[in-house]
Amino acid sequence: MTDTPTDRHRTRPETQREIHLVSRPAGEATAENFALVESAIPEPGEGQLLVRNTWMSVDPYMRGRMNAGTGSYIPPFDLGAPLSGGATGTVVASRSAAVPVGAAVLHQLGWREYAVVDAAAVMQIDVSLAPASAYLGVLGMPGLTAYAGLTEVAPVAEGDVVFVSGAAGAVGSVAGQIARRLGASRVIGSAGGPEKAKKLVEDFGFDAAIDYRAGSLADQLAKAAPEGVDVYFDNVGGDHLEAAIGAMRPGGRIALCGAISQYNATEPVPGPRNLAAAIGKQLTLRGLLVGSYYHLAPEYARLAAGWLADGGLRTEETVLDGIDQAPEAFLGMMRGANTGKMLVRLADRTLAG
Repeated sequence: MTDTPTDRHRTRPETQREIHLVSRPAGEATAENFALVESAIPEPGEGQLLVRNTWMSVDPYMRGRMNAGTGSYIPPFDLGAPLSGGATGTVVASRSAAVPVGAAVLHQLGWREYAVVDAAAVMQIDVSLAPASAYLGVLGMPGLTAYAGLTEVAPVAEGDVVFVSGAAGAVGSVAGQIARRLGASRVIGSAGGPEKAKKLVEDFGFDAAIDYRAGSLADQLAKAAPEGVDVYFDNVGGDHLEAAIGAMRPGGRIALCGAISQYNATEPVPGPRNLAAAIGKQLTLRGLLVGSYYHLAPEYARLAAGWLADGGLRTEETVLDGIDQAPEAFLGMMRGANTGKMLVRLADRTLAG
């Protein structure tokens, strides 16, 4: 195990805090489904790293993992054990020549203050180019999801009209801006509440915004896109998908990225009532799992870094502080309390020696 001179003058605490899933939600998750647990900080084995986590992500897909069985496309979380998810941190002990102490890394063992991770399972990140939190948002999985959706799954062509639901969230806010970069002639976003709708236009550069709480989605979309929609990036499902199908032009493409409107459902959810219209319009509806598109990550990172540098890509984060706030961050994200990426900033509990 290696330490830097700085580490030798600082002492790690003997314990850390982590969030466990202690019961499975029935419908909407609540704070009672989680517990803050104190545990010993583990030591890394050969080829492993001890990482002090600095930021962790909460994401909609985690809701499916809280259910028992195989309802999600990835295995469920275990009860009585820490949850997992994207996190960034600093290596404080290393038993791998490939990743030194002091390196900033991205990995998948969030929901805890310290993590032992295989060196092969981390990605070293350059925090001189962008803050660590960006690698959980615009430069990470949400940004890549938006890019893959609009270049591979439902590709945007020059002059297309694009509609994005969940447009004030981590994926949607980036998707709208990428659509513009790819040549869309008009970009429309849907969000909950007048403040978010205003932000879509004024901060994220959408041409029009729909407040889905303010009236008929179909009527608002018809007004925003009177000649129809070519590409729909779906983060919501349900009534948004139905409205989009109604507005699609012939040959339109739909990227099915998420269906957050039904993640808390306890009974089967009906499909769009107008799904048969997809036949006559010859629509393409295609599911999107970002894990199938990591080959695009280097290309996207290069483009996104340039867009951030020239001001053509704007981002926002909603941040809660402390591991104890992770459940509330997740619950708030599921309620739409965030604008942009919802993150938890973890305190440095390293003690000066």
